[in-house]
Amino acid sequence: MTYCVGMMLDAGLVFMSDTRTNAGIDNISSFRKMTVWEEPGDRVITLLSSGNLATTQAVVSLLDERTKTPENRKPSLLAAPSMFQAARLVAETLREVIDQHREGGQQADSAFGATLILGGQIAGGPPRLFLIYPEGNFIEASSDTPFFQIGETKYGRPILVRAYHSAMGFEEAMRLMLVSFDSTVKANLSVGAPFDYHFYRTDSLKVETRGRIEADDPYLLSISEGWGDALKAALDRLPAFAFSAS
Repeated sequence: MTYCVGMMLDAGLVFMSDTRTNAGIDNISSFRKMTVWEEPGDRVITLLSSGNLATTQAVVSLLDERTKTPENRKPSLLAAPSMFQAARLVAETLREVIDQHREGGQQADSAFGATLILGGQIAGGPPRLFLIYPEGNFIEASSDTPFFQIGETKYGRPILVRAYHSAMGFEEAMRLMLVSFDSTVKANLSVGAPFDYHFYRTDSLKVETRGRIEADDPYLLSISEGWGDALKAALDRLPAFAFSAS
């Protein structure tokens, strides 16, 4: 399974993804689910993927290959004039790959589906964030819906809903993301570290803060332990329930 989050902040965009994939309990491995394209001074685009691994890798490979042929960059993420057009291109590529599976004899679209989060900034426009569905349509994040999740979303969502605010800085956002991911890992073994992250600062138009957090990272362990202790302490401070005599 997968857990990925893309989030809009006043400061920019925040992305995080796990790396665990599995096809049964005896076939668990790690694959990067985050891809970043950069043209310093012009654009930074980040893609997170969830779903069938063959589909998502084919989409990323097609998009990446088209960026490496400058004489024939149509369609290419590096030539898209806006983030909206970049989202259209990614959506069309996803639908193209799924259609190829069907035409190759596969009968169930759902088995080869994938869902994507695309975000970034192209010079001349603001940072934008999109959720792209396997049908090839997509929606854009807004102040009403400032973050998107894909994959195993239900365990980490309450954390984001309760604690998110757009004015938080990247350091606070990192803590929030790690608590959300830790809660998901604790509840579902199909999600696991290492976690990849990319924090994009508005108008920087370059990759500045990107890395990977391993399962044994001391900071991750301290976040996990601290969150557990804080939750227990909060429970102790809540009003006691008065049981009625039966």
